[in-house]
Amino acid sequence: MASIENCYDVVIIGAGISGINAAYRLQSSLPAYTYTILESRGGIGGTWDFWKYPGIRSDSDMHTFGFPWRPWTEQKAIGDGPSIKRYICDTAAMYGIDKKVQYYHKVTAADWSSDTQRWNLPVLVNGEKQTQYSARFILLCSGYYNYNEPLPTNIAGLENFNGTIVHPQFWPEKLDYANKKIAIIGSGATAVTLLPNLAEQAERVTMVQRSPGYLISLPSSSGSDQSLIRRILPAWFIQKLVRVQFLLVPWLFFLFCRKYPNAARRVMRKRTEPQLPENIPHDPHFHPRYNPWEQRLCACPNGDFFAALRSGRAGVATGQIQNMTEREIVMEDGERIEADIIVTATGLKMQMAGGIAPSVDGQTMRIPDKFLWKGIMLQDLPNCLFVIGYTNASWTLGADAAAQHFVRLLKHMQSRGKGVVVPRVTNPEELREKPVMNLNSTYIQRAKDQLPKVSDSAPWLPRQNYFADLIEAKIGDVSAGLEFVDRHNEEEPDQTVVDEKIQNEVEATAKPAEDGSLKAASILDHPASG
Repeated sequence: MASIENCYDVVIIGAGISGINAAYRLQSSLPAYTYTILESRGGIGGTWDFWKYPGIRSDSDMHTFGFPWRPWTEQKAIGDGPSIKRYICDTAAMYGIDKKVQYYHKVTAADWSSDTQRWNLPVLVNGEKQTQYSARFILLCSGYYNYNEPLPTNIAGLENFNGTIVHPQFWPEKLDYANKKIAIIGSGATAVTLLPNLAEQAERVTMVQRSPGYLISLPSSSGSDQSLIRRILPAWFIQKLVRVQFLLVPWLFFLFCRKYPNAARRVMRKRTEPQLPENIPHDPHFHPRYNPWEQRLCACPNGDFFAALRSGRAGVATGQIQNMTEREIVMEDGERIEADIIVTATGLKMQMAGGIAPSVDGQTMRIPDKFLWKGIMLQDLPNCLFVIGYTNASWTLGADAAAQHFVRLLKHMQSRGKGVVVPRVTNPEELREKPVMNLNSTYIQRAKDQLPKVSDSAPWLPRQNYFADLIEAKIGDVSAGLEFVDRHNEEEPDQTVVDEKIQNEVEATAKPAEDGSLKAASILDHPASG
């Protein structure tokens, strides 16, 4: 058993946007519960503390990627990396969540003990000291990719190249690319972000893609500052309207793309062609082999990607790489691309649970063999929340729906004296397996043998619709597919003594600040009491 100071009701693993959000939902709904956040790195922010490549930004709008209980108030809808990190850190400090974070604490394993009804967590502190933590519940908020290892690249002739090779995941702080010729290999969001930013200083930047993806220009600003209603309505209400707009429009467009793929292709082409320079045709460079939203769409704020192409400082090459020389990429069609620097933006290596292999009473659980209960808990794994966001919307939407659902489940257990909850599949032969992520992107396809399963029947369905998931989190069934075990005789947090405190906090934080913006959550955002 861990020392008494390392025993908690809840341990949240990861201090990124999912972990900070989960902490808020927990402390605002169940303030009597003790918790800590274990973060393997030295700062808050997760992805936004880690990635350092030029121009890093969100690939979703910040009005839905931001916290619903502390709205993003900047006018730019697509946030840059430093702004997002600052927003997350400021939010954590505002609610005292930063004081709960323990840095350089890497959880190396997680073993559930049925005897004690607790998780035993070996933790490596500062890369040296091994210590033990214990928790009744663990929340896995460590994201979905491997921080230490990118997706392996298989690029013909790369070993022949004697220039600088860089992976965006490990961007050198002092890399000098001014007046250099750069080739970016890849066509995803990272490549689309890098090209216009590198082109500002480089002599020439070429995006080398095996096959193209869909790219859409979006305004960098929400536009709400120009609205007439802003002069009439308070800022907090405008923020609500903007958030609803960014929730509905992308979702409706996603449904349109899936229902009418050919029409969606025509729409995308009509938007793309006028932005291209004469020397770069739409086909083959912007004519994907798949339908819109079979992979994520890449967004470029104010069309900065296309502006870089029109400037003459950037270009696109589409096709297979045949070989490389010391300073050239040779394409199969004979095109040769000079390069001083090659950036291998070829994708992320997916990793579940931060690389932790959870076990129950010493028996390791194979995550790919198990189904996800309502997209948030793993079959046969007690008292554990898997936070997985959406692939067709902002990650935070899925993370927040999961956190609210889990907090409601905790309340349900507390009111009935239950200490353990375990998802159980009673009819495995009747479940038809489906992929947990419904995209055919390369990095997802390569990770199929690492991802959990979902089915076509409840409660093992995948989560793809924020509106349905939020309703499920607030009023859905919290018993179907679950097995509950009575709690051992331990002192239970007395939630009744803090009910009045919660209400007072909600009323206080719902008041607008002097500038008209909400300082914290409004009553509409407060999680359901269950």
